[in-house]
Amino acid sequence: MTESNGSAAPERHEEMPDWEKRFRAPRVSLPDWAEDSPDRSLFVSNATGTYELYAWDRSTGEQRQVTARPNGTTDGVLSPDGAWIWWFDDKDGDEFGVWRRQPFAGGEDELATPGLDPSYPAGLALGRDGRTAVVGRSTDEEGTTIHLARTGEPPVEIYRHRESAAVGDLSHDGTLVAVEHTEHGDAMHSALRVLRPDGTAVAELDDTKGGTEELGLEVLGFAPVDGDTRLLIGHQRRGRWEPLVWDVATGEETDLALELPGDVSAEWYPDGTGLLIAHSFEARSELFRYDLAARALEKIATPAGSVSGATARPDGSVEYLWSSAAAPSAVRSTTGHVVLDPPGLKSPGSVPVEDVWVEGPGGRIHALVQKPAGATGPLPTVFDIHGGPTWHDSDSFAAGPAAWVDHGYAVIRVNYRGSTGYGRAWTDALKHRVGLIELEDIAAVRDWAITSGLADPARLILTGGSWGGYLTLLGLGTQPDAWTLGIAAVPVADYVTAYHDEMEALKAMDRTLLGGTPEEVPERFEASSPLTYVDEVRSPVYISAGVNDPRCPIRQIENYVKRLEARGAVHEVYRYDAGHGSLVVDERIKQVRLELDFADRHLPK
Repeated sequence: MTESNGSAAPERHEEMPDWEKRFRAPRVSLPDWAEDSPDRSLFVSNATGTYELYAWDRSTGEQRQVTARPNGTTDGVLSPDGAWIWWFDDKDGDEFGVWRRQPFAGGEDELATPGLDPSYPAGLALGRDGRTAVVGRSTDEEGTTIHLARTGEPPVEIYRHRESAAVGDLSHDGTLVAVEHTEHGDAMHSALRVLRPDGTAVAELDDTKGGTEELGLEVLGFAPVDGDTRLLIGHQRRGRWEPLVWDVATGEETDLALELPGDVSAEWYPDGTGLLIAHSFEARSELFRYDLAARALEKIATPAGSVSGATARPDGSVEYLWSSAAAPSAVRSTTGHVVLDPPGLKSPGSVPVEDVWVEGPGGRIHALVQKPAGATGPLPTVFDIHGGPTWHDSDSFAAGPAAWVDHGYAVIRVNYRGSTGYGRAWTDALKHRVGLIELEDIAAVRDWAITSGLADPARLILTGGSWGGYLTLLGLGTQPDAWTLGIAAVPVADYVTAYHDEMEALKAMDRTLLGGTPEEVPERFEASSPLTYVDEVRSPVYISAGVNDPRCPIRQIENYVKRLEARGAVHEVYRYDAGHGSLVVDERIKQVRLELDFADRHLPK
């Protein structure tokens, strides 16, 4: 075994390979703007080499770095009046901490909610009065608690339950609080409760009751009008995510029935007369405006690819963060201009993605394929498996896959059962045979890749991060003849120990996926744990792990590594001082270098 630490010095731009430029090029998130002061915005950027929060005064053009921490900061919220920037302060990426706030124009940070102990965050909603906040907290000891915090007053607990829950939204006039909860014990399908600020219940909506199907609900936001009791929510009643408007005072539900084939989300236009619709289907997305009075849907022109975030501005324009596999991300506006264009190094593009559909044991599987321009197979091939598991790969720009393509590899990304964007049944298919179901789909796409002539069966890499890292280790053990080597980043490696050490919200998700705790369903945890099959692993394996990771904790990875060591298996381990991934560009580049080098040394030439 070899272990490595430290960081490499950045190269000069003119000497830098394209793959590294993609990581170093400054990028920005979609700016969030203050509801009552729309010229004030907050965004995330890696301009300094670490992802941090930035304030932007649109009226003057001035931009200011808000946070500066060794391991970066990405969780921030702008108060509706634009006076304060709230940001979450954890320790070295462990996600356990407190909210702090800083004046928009700059100044000292202060504790935002005195009297609330550190916790994992479970949602935050800020009031328009400038002094009210609804703060969600999660701890192993207390479960989920939600508190009403007003400046100068002690926080008041308005909700508590052992199961996971989260703050959904605070109404425009501050009189209603929407909560997503899983008191029924199914962490994949939330129910909704609306509370008054004193914690008394106003309304309930629960689609998990009274039927054979497990259906979820989500809060999308209260109408942006004082005294308006309409709440925009997402539901799954027709087999996919769709929006409806629920009047929490009268109970009336207005079903939009948009008849779009994929998952649909929405947010309010600032005047409350329409909805900005985001439609995700088969790894791509598009935008629409829905007029509530006319019940009419109008498409908003966006380039082909993926919109990863969008917001409607007070003037009716829409700003959106767009990219494709070939084109780097940009914050665009329907007015025709680029909203934020960071100065400095520009990211090179990559090759377009190709769509492949493969028949699998649970239905047609969608895979996205990239390969070097002009290359013909069979090629060394990387199966880059997404995390989640309830997530999906899309036709969007990703520096990691592009780096593999630059080095001569084909890259295949599989939207296995459990992925979003293909209907509720596809997403919910994981239960009880966790990991094994996803790997059946990955194996079907692997067979296609070989028989089609794209992939060289002697040079196949299985890799991924988080849940993708988990599937990598599980695949190396359950499909030992299928893979030449594996590269697992921040993985679940020993499912039982991971369950006992991980943050409480993930415990709830695991109980849902596997049907209970390790003590209640030990056979399911055993069948789904990479540690069960570690002695079957014959391929070289590389593992990277954040020592402060609360999602895939370090102890369970060490247990897996010890088993590899005990039998002299070929493996390398890289531990770094952060949480579930790194927000430091140099660190991320170092990790990619180590992965590329591992593959170069262990793949047949």
